[in-house]
Amino acid sequence: MRSIWNGSISFGLVTIPVKTYSATDRTSSVSFVRIHEKDGAQIQYRKICELDGEEVPNEEVGKGYQPPGDETVVPITDDDLSQLPLPTAKTLSILSFVDPAEIDPLQMDKAYYLGPNGATATKPYTLLREALEHHQKVAVGKVAMRGRESLAMLRAYDGAIVMHTLLWPDQIRPATGVAPDDVELRENELTLAETLMDSLGELDPAELHDDYREAVEELVAAKLEGEEPAASAASDTSGAQVIDLTAALEKSVRAAQGGGEPDAQAESASVTPIQGRKTKKSEAEPRATKGSGTATKKAATKTASATAKKAPAKKSAAAPKDSGGRAKAASTAKKSSTGTRSKAAGTSGKTASKSTAKKSAAKKTGRRSSA
Repeated sequence: MRSIWNGSISFGLVTIPVKTYSATDRTSSVSFVRIHEKDGAQIQYRKICELDGEEVPNEEVGKGYQPPGDETVVPITDDDLSQLPLPTAKTLSILSFVDPAEIDPLQMDKAYYLGPNGATATKPYTLLREALEHHQKVAVGKVAMRGRESLAMLRAYDGAIVMHTLLWPDQIRPATGVAPDDVELRENELTLAETLMDSLGELDPAELHDDYREAVEELVAAKLEGEEPAASAASDTSGAQVIDLTAALEKSVRAAQGGGEPDAQAESASVTPIQGRKTKKSEAEPRATKGSGTATKKAATKTASATAKKAPAKKSAAAPKDSGGRAKAASTAKKSSTGTRSKAAGTSGKTASKSTAKKSAAKKTGRRSSA
């Protein structure tokens, strides 16, 4: 890495020459250039003088300071800045050692690695790093870099000393009017929220990656090959509302513990799993297994019972397997059929005789009447 600032750390009467390296890399993030939509040409940015309207080359661009509320611009040169009585221009002066919890993360700006500059700086550098780590403290001081003075925090990290430039206290805006007032929470809601926090598991930073950057790279690759980019199904939760906060928390806890996904009613209060998070073992898993085993036993009992009922019918239907059995069954069926037909014929004859007798009686009665 290339150092961006060389100076020293002032630690009481101890001076530690150091080199400063940028600890972060933002070049991997997605960045776009501005183009003319009509023809796709890239738009250039030019420095134009407001007085004569002419373009100004970089070598003629200087510094100026405009006081607040004043339209006057005062030219400032590099020589003017170099003559300022600024002891922190080349030295990071440590003012105090404090507990890390006393530094508000809102103040943290940029991060830099500090490395020893030369062989003589190795021992005092190691001494400061070990003292910070063993005492569990951070150092707070002031340093001037790139034309401005900033607060700085030093801490031990991964065998090195890291410097975080801090914003000044007056650069932190108050949170007035941001948070809602007079909101009552039930005790079980707070308990469920804490349970959900504990159920999300541990975060593995090594497995975290930029999904948005990968999606943009796939989009660009598809466009270069002349293909239509695949549309992803993005969930729209802009109008989602929490209907029952307690129910949403309970379902979110079950989802985090592996007991099922939260439904649409609790969608706005559900927790999206972060890739790289190691989920803890679910306590609901044995219960689900036990429930499924009981259901399986009931189903098996029901099936066995149905099979037992069907078995006798099949056996009686298939019993007469030999030829004798088949002949006997045929003879029995024949006799039964003959008997049925004879009985039916006898019944038919008796009915016919009764009908004839009635007709004869009617004729005799008619003759007597006419006589």
